[in-house]
Amino acid sequence: MSRADYCPNTPEEIREMLDRIGVDDIGDLFGVIPPELRARSFEIPPGKSELELMRHMEELADGNGPRTANFIGGGYYDHFIPAVVDHLAGRAEFYTSYTPYQA
Repeated sequence: MSRADYCPNTPEEIREMLDRIGVDDIGDLFGVIPPELRARSFEIPPGKSELELMRHMEELADGNGPRTANFIGGGYYDHFIPAVVDHLAGRAEFYTSYTPYQA
């Protein structure tokens, strides 16, 4: 993946930012991290749904150590809620009976 795939800045803007903070290259920003600790790849397979990607990331995270139970909320259990649910639930037309055409 190239920088252009996810960064909307032009090469000129990137150069200006690097000049402003006093580094020659974006790689210089990571110079304090030993090379053996730098991420080489996140190994995210292409074509995954949101749920499949979450499961994949959880499998990767399981290698970090034991998972602990969260008892906040009492009835909490592991379940998947798609990200779009928060967006839709936050829209006013779904949580109020007010309509602009009422007298």
